[in-house]
Amino acid sequence: MITIKDIAKLAGVSPSTVSRVISNHPRISSETSLKVKQIMKELNYHPNMMAKSLVSKTTHTLGIMLPRPAEELFQNYFFGELLRGIITHATRMNYELLLSTETSSSDELNAISRLVHGRRVDGILLLGSKREDPIISFLEAEKFPFVLIGRSETHPDAPMVDNNNVQTAFDATTHLIAQGHKRIGFVSGPPDLTLSHDRLRGYNNALKEAGLDANNDWIVEGEFLQESGFRAMSLFMSLPDRPTALVVIDDNVAFGVLRALAELGYNVPEDISVVSFNNIALSELASPPLSSIDIGTYQLGYTAVQVLLKILHGEHLPQNPVIIPHRLIVRDSSLFTLSGNA
Repeated sequence: MITIKDIAKLAGVSPSTVSRVISNHPRISSETSLKVKQIMKELNYHPNMMAKSLVSKTTHTLGIMLPRPAEELFQNYFFGELLRGIITHATRMNYELLLSTETSSSDELNAISRLVHGRRVDGILLLGSKREDPIISFLEAEKFPFVLIGRSETHPDAPMVDNNNVQTAFDATTHLIAQGHKRIGFVSGPPDLTLSHDRLRGYNNALKEAGLDANNDWIVEGEFLQESGFRAMSLFMSLPDRPTALVVIDDNVAFGVLRALAELGYNVPEDISVVSFNNIALSELASPPLSSIDIGTYQLGYTAVQVLLKILHGEHLPQNPVIIPHRLIVRDSSLFTLSGNA
C-alpha cells in the first residue's frame, strides 16, 4: 500500500509537506503542490480522510440543510441549479458534501444538532430561511460556522448570500405596469418564508409607486409546486374582475399557471400576461416562453460555499450580506401591451 512517506520520497519533500499539500495549505508553493499531486495521481494514491480528520480536527465536509422533503424539493429545478453551484466550488476546493432533509421543523433542528454535536461536518449551508428560524438561533448559540442562502429577519448579522428580493419583485411588477396592466395579481409562496414576504413587499411597492390599488383577492399563497399555480388559476379566473397579469413567485409554479390557463382556454399573453422568477433552463421552452427574473441561481450556490470557506479559514468577510445581482429576461409570456383602462 502506498503511503505518504512513499509520496514524499519520490517528490523529494518531507511527509509533512505532502500532508500540507493534501490539506491545501496556503504556504505550499504551487510548484511543489503540482509535483506532489502529480505523483499521487500516477500512483493512484487517495488520502485516508478519516485518519486525516482525526489529526486535523476537521472533516473536510460541508453539510447542506435542504428546506423541504427530497421528493418535493427535486420537483423544482431551482434547487438542482443551486446545488450545481454548491457542488462545483466545494469539489474544486476538495470538500465533500453531506445532504440532510427532514419533514418538520423539529426534525430539522434535531438533524442539525446531530451534525454539529457529532462533528460530522465543518460548516453548514442553509438553503432558505423562515421568518422565525430556530436553526439559525441554534447555530449562532453553538458558534458553529454556517451560511444562509436567503435573508433572516431576526438574525441580521448572520452570514448571508441572497438577492434583493424586494427589488426583484418590484422590477417584475413594474415591467407589467409598463405594458399597460393595472389589475396585477401575485401568486406567492408559503407565508412563513422570508422570500415570500420580501417579494410580496416588492410587488406592493411597485403598485403603490404607480398609484395602483392592491387587491387582496388578487393574491394567493401556495407551495413551490406546479399544482399551486394550477389551483391559483381556478380562483383568479373565476373572479368577476380578474387580473390581466400575474407575478408568480417561481418558474415551477408558473408552469402550473400556464398549464391551467391553456386548459381553461385562455391565451398568454393576450388574455393574461405572466412574469416569474429564477429563469430556469425550461423557462424559454415553455409555451409561450416565460418571462422571468434571472436571480443567478448557480452563483448563489457557488458564492455561498466561497463565503463559508472564508469563515472556516478565519478570513474577514468584507461584505454581509453578499447580494447576487438579478435581471429581467423578457419573453413572449409578457410581451403584450394593453391600452385603455385594462
